[in-house]
Amino acid sequence: MSSTPKVLVKENVGESGIDTLRSAGFEVELGFDWADGDLERRLGEFDGILIRSATKLTADVLQHSGDLKVIGRAGVGVDNVDVPVASKRGIVVVNAPQSNVVTAAEHTVALLLAVARNIPQAHASLTSGKWERSKFSGVELQGKTLGVLGFGRIGQLVAERAAGFGVKVLAYDPFVSAERFREAGVSHATTPEEVFANADFITIHLPKTPETLGFLGDEAFAQMKDGVIVLNVARGGLIDEEELGRALDSGKVGGAGLDVFPTEPVTEHALFGNPKVVVTPHLGASTAEATDRAGQQAAEQIVLALTSGAVTSAINVPAVSAEDLSTLGPFVPLSERLGRLAVSLSEGPSIDELSSEFLGRIADRDTRPLSLGVLVGALSGNTEEHVNQVSASSVAEERGISLSTSTNSRARDFADIVRVSVRSGDTTTRVAGTLVGQQQRPHLIEAWGWRFNVQLDDHVTVLRYRDQPGMLGRIGTVFGEAGVNIVSAAVGYRPQDDAADETAVMVVSSDREVPAEALQQLLDSPGFERARSVSF
Repeated sequence: MSSTPKVLVKENVGESGIDTLRSAGFEVELGFDWADGDLERRLGEFDGILIRSATKLTADVLQHSGDLKVIGRAGVGVDNVDVPVASKRGIVVVNAPQSNVVTAAEHTVALLLAVARNIPQAHASLTSGKWERSKFSGVELQGKTLGVLGFGRIGQLVAERAAGFGVKVLAYDPFVSAERFREAGVSHATTPEEVFANADFITIHLPKTPETLGFLGDEAFAQMKDGVIVLNVARGGLIDEEELGRALDSGKVGGAGLDVFPTEPVTEHALFGNPKVVVTPHLGASTAEATDRAGQQAAEQIVLALTSGAVTSAINVPAVSAEDLSTLGPFVPLSERLGRLAVSLSEGPSIDELSSEFLGRIADRDTRPLSLGVLVGALSGNTEEHVNQVSASSVAEERGISLSTSTNSRARDFADIVRVSVRSGDTTTRVAGTLVGQQQRPHLIEAWGWRFNVQLDDHVTVLRYRDQPGMLGRIGTVFGEAGVNIVSAAVGYRPQDDAADETAVMVVSSDREVPAEALQQLLDSPGFERARSVSF
């Protein structure tokens, strides 16, 4: 193969992306019109490939990758790339995670204005030969309150633009620091219910997870102002559309703007004929500028991957030497679990700081992948942005979460210890863990100030309660009624026993996730103070 890198541009990504590759001295071939089978036959000829969403780089296709070194996706998602197979074949996968954030924010504001002023409905009426001024009287934005559920990149840009209309912004996101809300000049809601009660308009920018599916539904609508306008330009399914229909019919919700749907493409839908609803076919990322920007950003990443290797938006690139990775590799999943557990146990309304401590033999290695693992665990599933070891630091920075790391080659009781602390205002929550045995199983050794030595299984519940007989039995009864089988349980101990402290903390692992209703049942019963369930 020639020493000059050769890159295949399989789809039209815009001239700027192609120019970026050529300006780097690469040999570029355009494969827009290749016939079926050409990609498999010729993929091995190239060092890199630049695609959008139509090209499917499946496991079967990647079997023909030859010496392919990098895959560039001109866009945010990489659903059309088999990333695990690419990783096994040593192929770096990069994308353009910030290419559409401005476009999505602008589309959100456009939908807000369209719904508030009935613009599409008035247009359709006038072009059909009717003059109905009184029918389409709308509402002003000035002086109203916009509730933003999810204050990541897009949520912050929406707030910034809405402020120009004289709108007051009230934002909720427990994975953003209190300082970032102040810097953005928005009011900080500590619960979704606070947004529901005070907002005239509500836009949702949360990640799509089992917890956020149907986030806006009957229960949420009942807590909102009469006539509220709701928007979804994030992910289909965040709003329960059947329950939205009922809220629109009753007048509780005055209007809705929807750009995304649970199943796409969709051309027949119960809400499409509703005069209070404005819909668009997933146009949040669809502008010429966003398309061009995505192509250029992905091309820049390909150039970096094939020259310096210092990519900034890789999905799967390793971060450390092979020697360090061999030692630290088993500690990365542990760090991720501790990061997720720490933020789940935190009692504060925000995350202001994340601290990682690495003690023992691992402290003598390059602990960056462990710090990033903590970040990935803390943020994954809690932000609209995709989080991995490459993107975690920038996502945290944009949310105002400060990071600190310390190392100490000495560790008490265990050869290696990972500690993670979450600061929220004046409150700090710390957890710690280690690996045990030849199979290096993750163990939790500290939570809520109590010490343990219990395996950190896939489903863990931590409970604080009054230390008295019968509490374990009550936990078992509630779990059993919920169909949850307890695998193991351990009661913690204080490093310095405090006889005046009449509470205890227990860690329970189970064979499945504990329903929120079961936890609430325990909290409603005498003696239980806190309960958190985490699934990894």
